[in-house]
Amino acid sequence: MKMRSRLLLTALVVLSLGFYWLVDWIVRDVRLHYFITMEESLVDTSVLLAEQLSGELQLGPEFGRAFAAASERPLAARIYNHTKTNMNLRVVVVDELSQVVFDSRGTLAVGELYGWRDAGLALKGEYGARTSYETPDDPYSAFFYVAAPVMNGEQIVGAVTVGKPLSSISPFLKQARHRLIISGLIGFLAILILLIPVSLWIIQPVRALTNYARTIRDGRKATRPALGHGGEMSELANAFEEMRDALEGKQYVEDYVQSLTHEMKSPLAAIQGAAELLNEEMSAGQRKKFLGNIRAESERLHGLVDRMLSLAAIEKRKGLEQPEVIDIQQLLDDVIDSLLPVAHKKEITLQTRQTEKTPWFGEYFLLRQGLANLVRNAIDFSPVGGRVEVEAGASEIIVRDSGSGIPDYALERVFERFYSLPRAEGGSKGSGLGLNFVREIARLHGGDITLKNRSEGGAEATLNLGDTHS
Repeated sequence: MKMRSRLLLTALVVLSLGFYWLVDWIVRDVRLHYFITMEESLVDTSVLLAEQLSGELQLGPEFGRAFAAASERPLAARIYNHTKTNMNLRVVVVDELSQVVFDSRGTLAVGELYGWRDAGLALKGEYGARTSYETPDDPYSAFFYVAAPVMNGEQIVGAVTVGKPLSSISPFLKQARHRLIISGLIGFLAILILLIPVSLWIIQPVRALTNYARTIRDGRKATRPALGHGGEMSELANAFEEMRDALEGKQYVEDYVQSLTHEMKSPLAAIQGAAELLNEEMSAGQRKKFLGNIRAESERLHGLVDRMLSLAAIEKRKGLEQPEVIDIQQLLDDVIDSLLPVAHKKEITLQTRQTEKTPWFGEYFLLRQGLANLVRNAIDFSPVGGRVEVEAGASEIIVRDSGSGIPDYALERVFERFYSLPRAEGGSKGSGLGLNFVREIARLHGGDITLKNRSEGGAEATLNLGDTHS
């Protein structure tokens, strides 16, 4: 399971449990406050009736008729989303001996003993309250009662008990519970939706580091992902970078030592053979020939080492060091002027054109070296009297030669280090580092280089520099 799925699943479970507990706690708390409100209103009612009955506790017929009429009176009181249709207040009046004097519902006979604790506590001068079920095991038949003493001066002569069914607040509790559940679900969904971008924000650095590690694994040039500074992901990126430097440094040295050793064997063997032959008797012409071979192979070794050092320096770099705005026409003129003597020797025509006059942004020295390598290759692989075209666009330079093209078997290998093809008209091979060097320059500028055969003959190298205007 992916990390993002795990985060979302964990958040879903935690949020579900958290919202369930929160809504349940709020509903129970709201229910308690409804009971408190009911009790508080019943206390007021009981005290008011007790004051009306204060004295000798003589209830006139009007008292009973008023309750009977109120019970039969039709109601249509709209209380929020609930309509109250009848009065459900119960009143019981007892004397000092706990004998019933009045019952608004008529279920208790006058003179019957009322032995409930609410009236018993009120007759003692204490606060009396109780909750009882009118029908056993039926939670919807619960009534809440509050009693207040009836006074005759300083003497308690009776008690009045006021009760209401708990079912009278059930509609309001259901409404409150419904609103809380809906609000909770909306809040739950809102937080869940917000978790999606948050999870992406958390996962993105992990993805960037994963791609970074795979790039290192594949041997491609990797750039440390920008993950800020000071955080755990930044520290992890730094650790990856340090690991990459250590691994690449070790592998880099091994590869270069092997490659350089292999390439140096041939010129060293030629120098050694020529030196041994010089110890023998030979004519001046032969001696001059072998000395020329030694000199040529030494120059080859020197050029090989120089190119290796240049390539090593460019490959170890992680970015441009001194980027600047470059006039592409000036760059073209500079490279062409430097290679005119070489082109004149082979009677090769150099043609340049710039299709767009947009300035570039990069390192002039590196771009000059890269372009010079491509143009020099085009000259070397063109026949005597041929033509080399250099075309510069908005973000690329195309160099075309008029040679025989690249053999099919070599198209996939021309960018390999030390892989080289014979020059035109029996010319010697190069070091095999030039195109590799140009590719590193292109990648350092955010681009790449491609090489293909032209349908009309010759080869075409395209140096693409990506976004050269930023």
